[in-house]
Amino acid sequence: MTRVATETLLRNVRKRLTGASPSPALDAELLLAEALVVTRINLYTQPELSLDNDARARLEDNLRRRLTGEPIAYITGRKEFWSLDLKVTPATLVPRPETELLVAIALELLHDHQAVNIADLGTGSGAIALALAHERSCASIKATDISSDALAIAQHNATALGITNVQFNRGTWFEPLAGQCFDMITANPPYVAIEDADLDTIQTRHEPPLALFAGTDGLSALRIIIAEAPTHIRPDGYLILEHGHLQGQAVRDLLCHSGFHSIVTHNDPADLPRVSIGRR
Repeated sequence: MTRVATETLLRNVRKRLTGASPSPALDAELLLAEALVVTRINLYTQPELSLDNDARARLEDNLRRRLTGEPIAYITGRKEFWSLDLKVTPATLVPRPETELLVAIALELLHDHQAVNIADLGTGSGAIALALAHERSCASIKATDISSDALAIAQHNATALGITNVQFNRGTWFEPLAGQCFDMITANPPYVAIEDADLDTIQTRHEPPLALFAGTDGLSALRIIIAEAPTHIRPDGYLILEHGHLQGQAVRDLLCHSGFHSIVTHNDPADLPRVSIGRR
């Protein structure tokens, strides 16, 4: 076992990632901490770290995977979302920071102690459902996904976080929710057009296509959800949807056609139209 200056380790890893990652400094911290089985804080509180053969092998494997474009979250198996530490795997989409906008909007519409029923469609890792459940313990949430592997990850996250007010159901969109109505429905469905070159990135090539792509125009999933939502939302209930930044007008038109009112689109932190709301 060799004692190595932590600063030297970080510098060397950063150098190898430069040009291959948009965030080499952060990636270096995450990959090195994962390989050494320490926290990122330990990297700065311990001037030297023990690097044995197993740790070296883990670090090299981590770097190899990252240099091929694999998302950091898949390498470490973790992703923070809304301050929650979530397990993620290639069976789930990596939760995006912009999806936190959807959570923030939903929470603004929900009172702290309001007993409401919420459905989260295409839940994936459970990010949206678990964030809402964590903030609103009086809410009863049903989350659906077509992937049994994704639901297993979502259930694992709920158990690990001690969240008990979310029920997971397998099926496409509303299929497991037949005859049920909700005060709020949320969804971050696939919204990338199959031939959209701008969103065909090294990272997305590692993510499940079912969670990314939605027909030739990226709207096929959104069309289904918006068309079927009115029969599952109580009067004055809300439908809250994440979508592509060029799809705002199309989503608003679909919401209007399905009888929703008070339709609004909110911009994400990059000032791009990202989340639209309709009221039943």
